[in-house]
Amino acid sequence: MSFLIDSSIMITSQILFFGFGWLFFMRQLFKDYEVRQYVVQVIFSVTFAFSCTMFELIIFEILGVLNSSSRYFHWKMNLCVILLILVFMVPFYIGYFIVSNIRLLHKQRLLFSCLLWLTFMYFFWKLGDPFPILSPKHGILSIEQLISRVGVIGVTLMALLSGFGAVNCPYTYLSYFLRNVTDTDIVALERRLLQTMDMIISKKKRMAMTRRTMFQKGEVHNKPSGFWGMIKSVTTSAPGSENLTLIQQEVDALEELSRQLFLETADLYATKERIEYSKTFKGKYFNFLGYFFSIYCVWKIFMATINIVFDRVGKTDPVTRGIEITVNYLGIQFDVKFWSQHISFILVGIIIVTSIRGLLITLTKFFYAISSSKSSNVIVLLLAQIMGMYFVSSVLLIRMSLPLEYRTIVTEVLGELQFNFYHRWFDVIFLVSALSSILFLYLAHKQAPEKHMTP
Repeated sequence: MSFLIDSSIMITSQILFFGFGWLFFMRQLFKDYEVRQYVVQVIFSVTFAFSCTMFELIIFEILGVLNSSSRYFHWKMNLCVILLILVFMVPFYIGYFIVSNIRLLHKQRLLFSCLLWLTFMYFFWKLGDPFPILSPKHGILSIEQLISRVGVIGVTLMALLSGFGAVNCPYTYLSYFLRNVTDTDIVALERRLLQTMDMIISKKKRMAMTRRTMFQKGEVHNKPSGFWGMIKSVTTSAPGSENLTLIQQEVDALEELSRQLFLETADLYATKERIEYSKTFKGKYFNFLGYFFSIYCVWKIFMATINIVFDRVGKTDPVTRGIEITVNYLGIQFDVKFWSQHISFILVGIIIVTSIRGLLITLTKFFYAISSSKSSNVIVLLLAQIMGMYFVSSVLLIRMSLPLEYRTIVTEVLGELQFNFYHRWFDVIFLVSALSSILFLYLAHKQAPEKHMTP
């Protein structure tokens, strides 16, 4: 009876997560597009629902909600379903919609979709060869084979996003990095933009007048016909055609310049708004957060370097370790086990909420940046693939933040993986991503003032 009650709780929560994923799909991702393939919407919502259910089970593990055997069963079932979606269903449909957009392959799209999926499976399987990700005793059809490979891709993605976010967040929040933009700079750039537009208009008028003159002189319609006429039209040109070609080239160059000036003007307006926003109370609050994240970024880079150099992986969760150090330093009586449980619950909850929120914001920006009416279905399925792998790898890494008694069932469900490898791999990719982001943002910040100072 208790198993049925526990299962009803899990099914109800999964329906709620599915509904939220469905609404996010309709209200955010596809609000500007017509939904033509409901299978894409269902796959995205199911992936989101089962991804969130894994985080829910972690919280249930800490709070002791549901029976232990029920939690284990739903852990196993949830993991099997999410792996089935990520390894078999989503890659197949990605290939199917790619082939469907190619007219030559339209009649044989099912065959070519299967070939693309087999190609994916080959490279997905070969991905595990160079990494020490699981024990040799696992068979080729074991669930650990799939989790280990999904974990490598997901951890790499998490580290790349975390490295860039750790650097970009203080760069975005700190008013120190804002360029000094005045109204004079904006007016000067707008004047250049208007002058460029006037030049484009005048040159297009000249082109129209030249075409009109050529038409009146009969240079447009009185062209020789036949084969020799074609040869003559290629080797010789009308007196005004060369002038038209030169003017058209000048117009193209000016239109490209006008686009750049427009983007620079919009950037100056955005920077000015950020300067004014930084003077408000909320802006000062985010500026303070920027300094906090700057310290966190430096500390995270330093600790990642230490972990890589000394091949170090923590055995105790950071909350328990931090409380033990504080208690020993102050010499007070303190129930470490009791408080580590509650603080770990709060910490894991914050990690889960911020991970889901941050990933959804990133997915939305990414979708709007590259999607179109033809590629939107493929892009959404790719985002579902990224989202599922991201959340599976989050469970692998969050495991270390859990106290030892709550870590056991997660370890049993995931199998005998080389968990230390994933933490070291995260540190390596995080360090590379963070240092690359620092270099990129430094060059972008250095070149921005020079670009606006050019006449």
